[in-house]
Amino acid sequence: MSHDFELEPGVRPGVDLPQNPTLRRLSKSLNWLNRQTLRLSMLALVLTSLVLTYSVVTRYLFKVATDWQDEASVFMLVGAIFICTAYVQSQRGHVGIEALSAVLPARVNRVRLLAVDIASTLFCGFFSWKSWALFHEAWAEGQTTSSSFAPPLWIPYSLMAVGMTLLTLQLLLQSAIQIADTDPQKAPQ
Repeated sequence: MSHDFELEPGVRPGVDLPQNPTLRRLSKSLNWLNRQTLRLSMLALVLTSLVLTYSVVTRYLFKVATDWQDEASVFMLVGAIFICTAYVQSQRGHVGIEALSAVLPARVNRVRLLAVDIASTLFCGFFSWKSWALFHEAWAEGQTTSSSFAPPLWIPYSLMAVGMTLLTLQLLLQSAIQIADTDPQKAPQ
């Protein structure tokens, strides 16, 4: 079972560009966007750790309660998780069961991967649509959390909606690349 952790330096899985010029341009653009969202997610994780450290220090040393740090941290973690899902998918880094891939012929395994990508695209597309609906509802109604800090709920809903939309686009692109790639000798990823 390989998770591509043992790759040689400089080898990046999931970034082979397709031969189709349109898919190649889309793939390059989405790869660039995925890298930027990954950087944003890393920044959010660092900021979250700083906020939580600040909270612990001020409570312990100065006996000062902070009422905003929990929600700010949760919002940043939600954003970090959802925003970088398309990057993880572009690297085929999501959890998968590889027991079948080892025993199936390459052609059958290719069909299996395509079916999984299409089903995942449909599910994530639905999730994305519902996330945008939640975002719109929170924005239009001015919904906030029930805490004394009361940040607007459109913030985490927008991060969730953007992240799921990017994941849906990544899955759609990967499905299109698999369909366009007619070389039966190419090993499935």
